[in-house]
Amino acid sequence: MDNRQAIGSWLSGPRAAMEEAGADFGYRGEQLGLPEDGPGSIARPGRRLGALAVDWGLCLLIAYGLITDGYGQATGNWALLIFFVMSVLTVGTLGFTPGKRLFGLRVLALETGTVNPPRALLRTVLLCLALPALIWDRDGRGLHDRLAKTVEVRI
Repeated sequence: MDNRQAIGSWLSGPRAAMEEAGADFGYRGEQLGLPEDGPGSIARPGRRLGALAVDWGLCLLIAYGLITDGYGQATGNWALLIFFVMSVLTVGTLGFTPGKRLFGLRVLALETGTVNPPRALLRTVLLCLALPALIWDRDGRGLHDRLAKTVEVRI
């Protein structure tokens, strides 16, 4: 092994190095019984972040225009509260928020396929804390999804 290969394996990360050594991790969602791509497959991080940005922008717009009439700390706080209520209500009843629908995503419960309001409440509380959403497993599910036993899939 020359230095370029050693540095390349370090830059690509531990997963790529293990795959090069012969380990088979499968695709995201394989352990959950989901397809590799297409409808019903695990949502990719770019789509998830895009949907979150749309939802957050919508909540900021509502807070700025209807509640605080100006931008400041209060606008961010109100936007978080609006995001919380919107997520609990829309994910708990429809399975998606406006941003998720725009990006073609849906939240499903692993056992039943539909998300009930208490499960949506747990998922949203953890999502609003932000840290659980930043810890992912090998299937690409955040800790908030794992604890709520949900998965975000493509429609």
